[in-house]
Amino acid sequence: MHRQLSASQVSSTSDTPRTLAFVCKAAVALTLALCCTACGNGSSDKASASNAGTSGTGSGSGSGSGSGTSGSGGSASPAASVATDVLTQHNDLARTGQMLAETTLTPSNVNSASFGKVAFLPADGKVDGQPLSVTNLSINGTKHNVIYVVTEHNSVYAYDADNYAQLWKVSLTGANETPSDNRGCNDITPEIGITSTPVIDRSRGSNGVLYAVAMTKDASGGIHHRLHALDLANGAELFGGPTEIAATAQGTGGNSVNGVLTFDPSLHTERVALTLVNGNIFMGWTAHCMAGAYTGWIMSYSADTLQQTGVVNVAPNGHQGSVWMAGSGMASDGTSVYLVDGNGTFGTTLDANGFPVDSDYGNSFMKLSASPLKVTDYFAPLDVVQLANVDGDFGSGGAMLLPDQKAADGTIKHLAVAAGKDNKIYVVDRDAMGKFNASANNIWQVLTGTLAGGIWGSPAYFNGTVYYGALNDNIKALPVTNAMLASTAASKSPTTFAYPGAVPAISANGTSNAILWAAENGTTGALHAYDATNLASELYNSNQAGTRDQWGAGNKFITPMISRGKVYVGATNGVAVFGLLH
Repeated sequence: MHRQLSASQVSSTSDTPRTLAFVCKAAVALTLALCCTACGNGSSDKASASNAGTSGTGSGSGSGSGSGTSGSGGSASPAASVATDVLTQHNDLARTGQMLAETTLTPSNVNSASFGKVAFLPADGKVDGQPLSVTNLSINGTKHNVIYVVTEHNSVYAYDADNYAQLWKVSLTGANETPSDNRGCNDITPEIGITSTPVIDRSRGSNGVLYAVAMTKDASGGIHHRLHALDLANGAELFGGPTEIAATAQGTGGNSVNGVLTFDPSLHTERVALTLVNGNIFMGWTAHCMAGAYTGWIMSYSADTLQQTGVVNVAPNGHQGSVWMAGSGMASDGTSVYLVDGNGTFGTTLDANGFPVDSDYGNSFMKLSASPLKVTDYFAPLDVVQLANVDGDFGSGGAMLLPDQKAADGTIKHLAVAAGKDNKIYVVDRDAMGKFNASANNIWQVLTGTLAGGIWGSPAYFNGTVYYGALNDNIKALPVTNAMLASTAASKSPTTFAYPGAVPAISANGTSNAILWAAENGTTGALHAYDATNLASELYNSNQAGTRDQWGAGNKFITPMISRGKVYVGATNGVAVFGLLH
């Protein structure tokens, strides 16, 4: 790893289509912003289902060719997380996209006269991961609010959120290596480095830790994926990292030899945002343009030692089953982990407990225990095989957990939602997800016809409403009543979003001043802001003031990040920063 410290000032002006503990109540909505990676010391999963996944092993010990450099300066002990931190993709482990501690931005001041682009944080590659935010971090004895940016050129930047100075920059490319080429696929191009959103834990190390996975290519053409743990204050490698990622699993599918599948770094990319639950980092692996003898892998690594703690292969006796969810993170209730995987073999022959006898889970909504890592429940649509045959990925969109909902009969329901390419929204009961039935979807609710297109991203949630932004569709507000999602939108944005649709985010001060934010892809990217209580009211978009607020081409699968009166949008060469102009 190459490390560069800088105090330089930055300017202040200027793929193909393919988805803590959430116990916070609406009455204490402000605290939901705290339900992040630092929380989540839940007990072990008490589900009684059999181990229906195929576990494997990995080395989890290689140090990689990059070398860490110790940095100076920092606090004696890490700071606790605060409400204005954004430490994980879409703000919390439920993946709601809520920032509920926003006291500056309101529907009355977010307009083109008073709000716009205030800075651009330059970077040396595409920013596909969501920027993250840390409040009040001590660096060399001075407190800073810090924005962290990662690029496909394998760089990690720390920027001061108030004066936009670059505080430090490190490269996660090892000695005599480069970022990977695009592996003959234009999904991520021209290079592949750090694709997924990192995760931050402020409780570890001396100053807190940022975890990231980087992809590199060595001088002989070999491909590597490594897990890095970086000190928040200086970017130094921690815990003996980086760790070379490797794994094996029992099975006869994919690239198996003598009944053993081996993770092939050249076939896979870590696209799913990293997830931190109970001291474990979770990652999911997708393939380049669905090429080669790949299978879907889910792995976990210790946040303290960077050693591998679990492996599950999604289709060990079949093929494919990518876990990518358009960059969304796996969701968690602090005990279990929830994800949706893409096209692949699904085993329709079930055992006595309703699990595929061959452990193949292509195109299914999966629930896994965090430790040990294994499948404890799942849901697969009744047309799961047909979806795979027509490239109809269920896993093109991410999962989101709802807060506890009271049904009409008074029972409390623990629900999760997900949607993919088939335009349907699936609502599952997390306590009994429904498994597979070729005749019926035995789940809590299926919404058909609500969305005009498929989903490449995640929904958002605020104050009893779910927000979805489908392909070539308006963003739609779907209220939740008696634990049921409305099938008809209460309001919708005047804007329709072309590929890949929109991944909405919410800013609010508790339950007031709620704004829905969405980034638009295209030759000229755009940031939109709507009144979250009535999406028909557009407050602002970055094209309203001519070129003043524009930053160039849009970037797909991007969700805006809001923190301390600023909105951050990942771009093809940096991060556009929006805020009050005066």
